[in-house]
Amino acid sequence: MIIPDKDSVTDAVLDEMRRTPDPRTHEILAALVRHLHAFVMEVRLTEPEFHRAIQYVNAIGKATTPSHNEAMLLAGALGVSNLVCLMNNAAHDSTGTHANTLGPFWRAGAPLTKNGESIVRSPTPGPALHVKGWVRDAQGRPIPGAQIDVWEASPAGLYENQDSSQADMNLRGRLETESDGSFSFRSVKPSGYPIPTEGPTGDLLRAQGRHPFRPAHVHFLIYKAGFKTISSQIYDADDPNLATDSQFGVTNALVGNYIKQPDGSFSLEFNFVLQAGESVLPKPPISGKAESPR
Repeated sequence: MIIPDKDSVTDAVLDEMRRTPDPRTHEILAALVRHLHAFVMEVRLTEPEFHRAIQYVNAIGKATTPSHNEAMLLAGALGVSNLVCLMNNAAHDSTGTHANTLGPFWRAGAPLTKNGESIVRSPTPGPALHVKGWVRDAQGRPIPGAQIDVWEASPAGLYENQDSSQADMNLRGRLETESDGSFSFRSVKPSGYPIPTEGPTGDLLRAQGRHPFRPAHVHFLIYKAGFKTISSQIYDADDPNLATDSQFGVTNALVGNYIKQPDGSFSLEFNFVLQAGESVLPKPPISGKAESPR
């Protein structure tokens, strides 16, 4: 179609897209075009603004490295990551799956860790943390043999992939549930931290007058054949940024109770509920480690 005016552009694009052979791909891309064109019209996007937007998109790619996923970070800062998670998982109640965003810092291949062992692999100052969890199905029955990836930032606020001074895979591990569905490991108590702000996501937060902090949490990725894989984050109820998480990840069901013990250490216990379904591991958002301290 030769374009006669601005009101014809959207229809022309949608008409050309009708050849898309896969129905789901056609549905998604057609909706994207309709909403994107409507957005441009609604805000009356100027040409200088359009060119700045293109530069911003390019900057997302340039900021992404094997040890850092800027697109995933930005998706969290816009609330998209948790929206997708909540749409695709059961309600966060006593019988539903305790799911949360995967986040931009999961690495595959963490060392196998026996229950009760530590995931601290290099000197990491901070209060000791003892974690015990249970994985059950929707009827409350234990799920033995479930594989669990765990990872967290150091008390300094850096994941090991961001910090060359930490040992490879520090504060990461892979466990397997026992016959009663339980698992356990030792670590250090996590602290809240600012997300990386050197790239486009930081520009977004500054433009909106928002802080970059995430409340303290430990990540869990649980997978077992016959059950839907879930990622989850268990947050510290005492963190001051619990209600203003820069990644919009906190839900009521995922606020944990980090209990201080007489010796100064902390304990955390949590129950995870899996739904029957397909077990598929997500693609890791990062694959490597930073070569210099952040």
